[in-house]
Amino acid sequence: MKLVFATHNDHKLREVKQLLPDSIELLSLNDINCFDEIPETGSTLEENAKIKADFVTQTYGFNCFSDDTGLLIDALDGRPGVFSARYAGEGKNSQDNMAKVLNELKGQRNRRAQFKTVIHLNWNGLPHLFEGIVEGEITHGQHGEGGFGYDPIFMPFGYDQTFGELPPGTKNAISHRGRAVAKLVAFLKNSPS
Repeated sequence: MKLVFATHNDHKLREVKQLLPDSIELLSLNDINCFDEIPETGSTLEENAKIKADFVTQTYGFNCFSDDTGLLIDALDGRPGVFSARYAGEGKNSQDNMAKVLNELKGQRNRRAQFKTVIHLNWNGLPHLFEGIVEGEITHGQHGEGGFGYDPIFMPFGYDQTFGELPPGTKNAISHRGRAVAKLVAFLKNSPS
């Protein structure tokens, strides 16, 4: 059974591949000769994940899943949310995004936040949704060189280190993406191919 992960990111692909049953051959967008940047025009994480998975299924005919992730900060009314990757503007990077968040939270005592990953799976003609959430708080500065995105300023509850400081194995075991992928894998292991 072939399954496409709607990503161009080899790191993400390898990570998920290790978790899937051997009966499933996981392919990336590059593997199916899809080099398009699929526009994420949805107003929610769920919509963006669905747009990407539907594009692949409708255009190429494969079972496919896609994910979208956002950082939702209580004091910022859920921002950056669906705009997490480009919060500081087009052409900006993770450093710019973190700087904007830290600046907006200056003097703010409530620093509660959550990372949320949504996976949309098109499997044998039916849609399925899986979600992973991790609660935590935004630190007052950057800590750690690991991970990517907002990891150096997000500290999950129950830990005294940010995602940027935690060992990758620990982070993956408790992360929003790890939790969503675990639900996807459990579904695939129990589904007839």
